[in-house]
Amino acid sequence: MTTKPRITILYCTQCSWLLRSAWMAQELLSTFGADLGEVALIPGTGGVFEIRVEGDLVWERKRDGGFPEAKVLKQKVRDIVWPERDLGHSDGHKTTGVPASNERSEALKGGAES
Repeated sequence: MTTKPRITILYCTQCSWLLRSAWMAQELLSTFGADLGEVALIPGTGGVFEIRVEGDLVWERKRDGGFPEAKVLKQKVRDIVWPERDLGHSDGHKTTGVPASNERSEALKGGAES
């Protein structure tokens, strides 16, 4: 993607979802920072809550059954815009190799055999 992505959060003012929307915008800005071009809050009515990345629907409250957790929202945005990007603790780390406790046990066994 050559331009920085625009994210929109359309929320229902009748439902008082401004604070929830602003919090989600803050979570995205805290995670992706200057890599984002814009996070826009768009007031709406009728129970609407939609999050779009470059116009593509990422989350819709009625379709997806409520509001996204911050972790899930960040992963969905990342998967669209930067699929190779690591989100650190939000992704959950996959362990590779032997855990340190097993390495120590193996070293002790090796030392005892000598």
